[in-house]
Amino acid sequence: MSLHLVPKEVFLTKGLGRHKEKLASFEEALRDAKIAKYNLVHVSSIFPPYCKVIPRQKGIEKLNDGQILHCVLSRNAINENHRLIASSVGLATPKDRSHYGYISEHHTFGETDEKTGDYAEDLAALMLSTIQGVEFGGETTWDQKEEIWKLSGKIVRAANITQSAIGMEGIWTTTVAAAVFLF
Repeated sequence: MSLHLVPKEVFLTKGLGRHKEKLASFEEALRDAKIAKYNLVHVSSIFPPYCKVIPRQKGIEKLNDGQILHCVLSRNAINENHRLIASSVGLATPKDRSHYGYISEHHTFGETDEKTGDYAEDLAALMLSTIQGVEFGGETTWDQKEEIWKLSGKIVRAANITQSAIGMEGIWTTTVAAAVFLF
């Protein structure tokens, strides 16, 4: 008998933490994201067929303290004054729900929420387009790719969740963004 763990639901979350200790800053970011009291297992980037995106609060209500959670997690940290950081998770799902989609994680320095989130979303859509038969040349811009994806009708949803923050001198600042799977 084989055991197949395929998530049925996923929720997106983000958080920000600040502390003089780097690890404590990460813990604060997980608390802000409402996932600190669980054991996180990092997984790669596949959005399962028939998986449903649910609101964070609905997902949190289904969890038990100490539970093992599988997630795609983006994390960034800095202890430099006035430096902008961001963490983002992008999601792209196919029109045909019997096929899998993609989740991307992206973290960066010096980019806004919007730019970081758009990039993570575009990255997930790009990965999905490669298995959906949506083709374009190497010189195609991101805006052109997005238009091609829309016109193809094969990518039904692209979304992201992004957390950014500006660092403070002597204090660790940590950002996290995650897609958390539920079975």
